[in-house]
Amino acid sequence: MLSKFTAKTIQQYRKLATSLLFGSAAMLIVPHAATANDYPTQPVKIIVGYPAGGSGDIAGRIMADALSNELGTTVIVENVSGAGGSIGAQRVVSSEPDGHTLLVGANNEIAINNLTNPNLNYNGLEDLAHIGLVTSQPLVLVANPATNIKNLDDFVSKLQAEPERYSYGTSGVGTVFHLVGEHIQQSGGVSMLHVPYRGAAPLMADLMGGQIDLGIVVLSSALPAIKDGRLIAIGTTEKERADSTPDIPALAENPQFKDVDIGNWYVMAAPKDTPSNVIERLRAALQASLASEKVQERIRNTGSKPATGLEDIRAFLDSEAETYKEIVKMANIQL
Repeated sequence: MLSKFTAKTIQQYRKLATSLLFGSAAMLIVPHAATANDYPTQPVKIIVGYPAGGSGDIAGRIMADALSNELGTTVIVENVSGAGGSIGAQRVVSSEPDGHTLLVGANNEIAINNLTNPNLNYNGLEDLAHIGLVTSQPLVLVANPATNIKNLDDFVSKLQAEPERYSYGTSGVGTVFHLVGEHIQQSGGVSMLHVPYRGAAPLMADLMGGQIDLGIVVLSSALPAIKDGRLIAIGTTEKERADSTPDIPALAENPQFKDVDIGNWYVMAAPKDTPSNVIERLRAALQASLASEKVQERIRNTGSKPATGLEDIRAFLDSEAETYKEIVKMANIQL
């Protein structure tokens, strides 16, 4: 009788312990799910890996204003510059994956730096959850008027006649600007001397001052100097002419440069393990922001083109990375 009672009691205790165990687990799970569903629960920070005033900073601040309205919380921008955007990207990769720290990142830190720097301690394709494309704009190949290079035919003929006689500047080794320069040389069978600068401002000063012959810069940065004749636009670097400059030909219009199709873009991303429903909330907010005529106008006023937020972002990034990988390999670009 006692043994039966003991066995029955033990069985009851086991059932109670099991129910308590599962109940405790559920208590642990519920707060996390509630946090994801109630997102955001605090202000959101957008990290930009470049100094204030540049194209990345401007894109980040436009999105911060738009997302503040869509998410119903304060969204601020923090500039964490250095190492071609990698320091800022690493900050986001290492952040709590809860959707409250985001990246507005460019070609360099998302898809190029990992190819040129084998010691980089993160992978921009694998260690981030990519929310969507924000903006893009072409780069432009420009010349100082003293070179007497007026168009693409002049560019090819002069550079083929005097290999490495002409110098070209970019805002750094291993940047998208440098890769475009190498791609142009590979496509056109020409040779230039690369002069890297620490940013666009000193590059533009030397280019207009005649210290270097050519430059590859973001179209919006060069446009004022192109319009007043201080620089000559040879061609833009995306497949089609830019809507903002229909009079400037795309390099790809020349069969020799038909494969030149690289722009400067910005993508919004979060840490890799951010919950999927938070990513979807952010993606919807990004799409709604980019659909706003006010936001589109602000982006176009910077010389960039607004994305739709509907692109297959991973397919886009993989395609871009393949293009960069081939250029880096052929030009042997290593930091």
